[in-house]
Amino acid sequence: MSYPGYPPNNQGFPGQPGVQQPGSQLPYPPYPGGNVGQQGYPMPSAYPPGQPSYPQQSPYPPQAGQYPPQQPGQFLPQSGTYAPNPSMYPPSAVPSQYPSSTVGVQYPSTVPGQYPPQASPYPNAQLPSGYAPQSAAYPTQSTYPTQSAYPPNQPATSVYPNMTAGGYDSSSRVPTQAAYPPISTPAHYQPLSSTPTQKKSNPTVRPVNPFDPRRDAEILRKAMKGFGTDEKSIIQVLAHRVNSQRQEIAVQFKTMFGKDLISDLKSELSGKFEDLVVALMTPTYDFLAKEIHNAIDGIGTNEETIIEIICTASNAEINNIKMAYHKLFGNDLEKELMGETSGSFRRLLVSLCQGQRNENTFADVASAQADAQNLLQAGELKFGTDESTFNMILCSRSFCQLQQVFLEYHRLTGRDFEDVIKSEFSGDIENGLRAIVKSVRDKSSYFAKRLHESMAGFGTNDRALIRVVATRCEIDMVEIKNAYMSMYGKSLEADIADDTSGDYKKCLTALVVG
Repeated sequence: MSYPGYPPNNQGFPGQPGVQQPGSQLPYPPYPGGNVGQQGYPMPSAYPPGQPSYPQQSPYPPQAGQYPPQQPGQFLPQSGTYAPNPSMYPPSAVPSQYPSSTVGVQYPSTVPGQYPPQASPYPNAQLPSGYAPQSAAYPTQSTYPTQSAYPPNQPATSVYPNMTAGGYDSSSRVPTQAAYPPISTPAHYQPLSSTPTQKKSNPTVRPVNPFDPRRDAEILRKAMKGFGTDEKSIIQVLAHRVNSQRQEIAVQFKTMFGKDLISDLKSELSGKFEDLVVALMTPTYDFLAKEIHNAIDGIGTNEETIIEIICTASNAEINNIKMAYHKLFGNDLEKELMGETSGSFRRLLVSLCQGQRNENTFADVASAQADAQNLLQAGELKFGTDESTFNMILCSRSFCQLQQVFLEYHRLTGRDFEDVIKSEFSGDIENGLRAIVKSVRDKSSYFAKRLHESMAGFGTNDRALIRVVATRCEIDMVEIKNAYMSMYGKSLEADIADDTSGDYKKCLTALVVG
């Protein structure tokens, strides 16, 4: 069989145009001019299987006649020379995989590393009948990400995880944190400033600067030496130093004079003034541990003192009090409290003694709404009260989170949460839960009330008065004074002056005024 336009070749030599070899299929006539393959026909692998990004016959202008002979290494269509387009030829690890439609025609070189390496060959495309199957398919340019798909300053060899419905592909390596955009706060989180917040601490007694503990030790020694005692000098030093500075003075006093400062003060002072000065000279957590021990020692238990100290303390304060208690009395504070209390109140104290309250500074609104619903179901919507739900939420949530919970509860019911506590509980558990609620909302108001109760009525609860003034003067006494004035219409200093006298009054006033 011969093709039209070509003279037959009767020599029968393979590789010559116009000769059909027995058993062969000729899908296309050979090119004139000798641009043929080994058998005289175009190489089947030279024709891409219809991929749109591969050079086809169409990029070349149509010609009325035959293609002119091509020189090795260049394309010479009728209308001038066409520069090769590198982007039309995908890279390959083996250069010999590229097909060649003409003898000697070279493909433009590719830049190594320009495209990510292929993990596996792409599946072969469907070939028209008559084409030999491809040994490997060639991906199109569109399958490779552009340079902009990679974050800036990221090494080209890094592998980014593929996001799927279940998360990151386990075979991928997670890029560095710098490769990701900055993390933004979720929409359902609110910063602490967007919810009712605790007022900033503002003490009346601050660390003195410059501080000379040796000089202070000499002043105290001189004030107690000889006949009589200079109480004014003692007040001037101790009421204007923070507790940590007082401990340094005690160390210098013992170093310089070989005597214990607290013992000397006890021997020179008396009454409530002595109690106040000893409280000032005792390390803070030792003092609070002694106050709890005094509240549970002997007959009966002073639950108000326990509530004031435990229910208002932070995690760090509770843990320090527990260590101080064990150091001073050799017993575990939690076990001591369990032995002196019972019922829901005991469970409340045990929960607080763990010192595991969340202390984050963000309120999760969705979680607060869920907690408000749970509290409503456990209280007002339930016959009786599920104390465990109240205990769990009030003892584990952060103060910031509890603020949001109280707001969500008010939105649901229109009721103040403290009023709910009053209606659902009674006795010590009520007082303990209300102390937590008050501390969450405004701790200074809680301690203002404690100070007022210590001086109200007949007589004075000097132990409570000394405890609150001696500890809170280094934390938030300015806020307590403001809250006291707002709540009772009288200054705290005035009420202290009316209820106390002598050096005891002078020292208390110095601590409150600053």
